[in-house]
Amino acid sequence: MNILNIDTCPLCGKKHFEEVLTCTDHYATGEKFTIYRCTACGFLFTQHVPDESVIGRYYESPDYISHTDTRKGLANRLYHYVRGYMLGRKAALIERICGMRNGYLLDIGTGTGYFSRYMQKRGWKVSAIEKSPQARAFAREHFGLEVAAPEKLASYGKDTFDVVTLWHVMEHLQDINGTWQRLSEILRDKGILVIAVPNPASFDAEHYKEVWAAYDVPRHLWHFTPSAMQQFGAKFGFILTERHPMPFDAFYVSMLSEKYRGSHMSFLKGMLTGTEAWFASLVKKERSSSMIYVFRKK
Repeated sequence: MNILNIDTCPLCGKKHFEEVLTCTDHYATGEKFTIYRCTACGFLFTQHVPDESVIGRYYESPDYISHTDTRKGLANRLYHYVRGYMLGRKAALIERICGMRNGYLLDIGTGTGYFSRYMQKRGWKVSAIEKSPQARAFAREHFGLEVAAPEKLASYGKDTFDVVTLWHVMEHLQDINGTWQRLSEILRDKGILVIAVPNPASFDAEHYKEVWAAYDVPRHLWHFTPSAMQQFGAKFGFILTERHPMPFDAFYVSMLSEKYRGSHMSFLKGMLTGTEAWFASLVKKERSSSMIYVFRKK
């Protein structure tokens, strides 16, 4: 198997790392992967993951809900209910920041297309990219969306989009610096970049440690604290203008984490921990299970 060996920190360029946690792939294979920290800047990443050319099988579990439409089980029904609510919140956030109600938007990692379809219905001219052929087919069949493969990102011209969104996508992308550079190129001046990622500095991450479901190894290669995300943006000419917690994520992630622990009544225990995490994010939003980062291109 082709294995990705990270010998240089993509954030600061240093080469000294330390082991932090060893986590299990609970979704697909049961394999173990180790998360490392750069001793210079603190950036976290999963080491020795399958390379881009072979990692596809790690996404093939029917439980991988971001690329499926299953509503089996209470946790999955809750996921879909929250997703519907959050579509309106995401749209309102983008339109408030941009000061416009339509424009050119690129959604990278669109999954089965719910967000892209929602923004299209609101009047936005939407382009979408998705790695999974099954998810692209779902978006085409159910929403009439023509979703491109990831190779399309390289073909967009400079200053093409007013907004680019990556909802829980950046943590998957192996060419992280190349992606940031490309985003800077295709966004117009003063364009908006919206990135949502899990937060390893969150209450629930510290509570669950190696069984925290949002580590999601090996699919999640990078693990962004609020500080690391701000540094990446600055490195590529972006100004971080807003940060928003995603408190609902803590409930779903906590339920999964309890399941991974083998807990009895994992739903109830996850709800209790999710509630604690929600209160923690009210006191300090940087403790939220996931964060939305809004950048503006200089």
